[in-house]
Amino acid sequence: MSNAGFSRRGFLTSAASVAGGSYLSSLIAPTGVVSAAEPIVRTGKSHFKLSLAAYSFHRYLPFNYKKPFEGEAKMNLDDFVNFCAEQNLDGTELTSYYFPTDTTTDYLLHLKEMTFRLGLDISGTAIGNDFCVVGSEAREQQLAYTRQWIDNAAIMGAPCIRIFAGTIPQGDTEEAARERCISAIDEAVEYAATKGVILALENHGGITATPEQILKIITAVKPSPWFGVNFDGGNFHTADPYASLEQIAPYTVNAQLKVEVTPEGQPKQPSDLKRMVGVLKDAGYRGYLVLEYEAEEEPHEAIPRHLQELRDIIAS
Repeated sequence: MSNAGFSRRGFLTSAASVAGGSYLSSLIAPTGVVSAAEPIVRTGKSHFKLSLAAYSFHRYLPFNYKKPFEGEAKMNLDDFVNFCAEQNLDGTELTSYYFPTDTTTDYLLHLKEMTFRLGLDISGTAIGNDFCVVGSEAREQQLAYTRQWIDNAAIMGAPCIRIFAGTIPQGDTEEAARERCISAIDEAVEYAATKGVILALENHGGITATPEQILKIITAVKPSPWFGVNFDGGNFHTADPYASLEQIAPYTVNAQLKVEVTPEGQPKQPSDLKRMVGVLKDAGYRGYLVLEYEAEEEPHEAIPRHLQELRDIIAS
């Protein structure tokens, strides 16, 4: 092929083969500069795999976030992984909150072996960081926590961590909090890139409560193929959550679906999962649909039904 015949599409395809995946090439902007702010262009049609977030069993699992769990949990992560296998899922999201406070490399390798033996990918993990904190010591604590989980994800073979931006400290301004958040994300992503782990910023209230807010962060973070959006289908409480999701869908690297939405000024209502999946399909998303169940019905009873609904939507 002559240089004149080497099209941008051909370049992207070649870049994908060199990089070992379409994600890196998808972030190549028309100028040839990798940019996290550019909508992702993927090879092939939209394609979905199913996973389940451990948070779906939050009422049963030991919650070891910020302080050790006290009491006797009804489930552990092994139980959760087995449940995912019983549901014939493609993946399992092992949320960090339910790991032992003294998590060891041996434990991480146990989960890696177990999931592989059961035919499951570890689709990702999640942490409860806050990058809006004030002060160098607090900032470093959050970054150290993030680095630790980047290391943990790399050991387990989890390709993605969903992260939060944080909330505005009392007496602070959103602009100042956002600047600190962007700086911390830049530093965290730089480290994540050395471990082969993608950081996905979730629309999770605080300074990401609206699509306009999260887009201000996405477009300001230093360009990197190791950063993108975690699309949470239930976290926008705007007048039209589906329209809000459409705005962030083009930047999605991990998709999380909930069975309820709460439009502004209205009570919770059942999610239109078909419409939600359609938003991702229209954006050309290829990857995991991670069900995160938070409704009142008993999860062992409700989750299989919602997974079947998602399978039917994917197949239609």
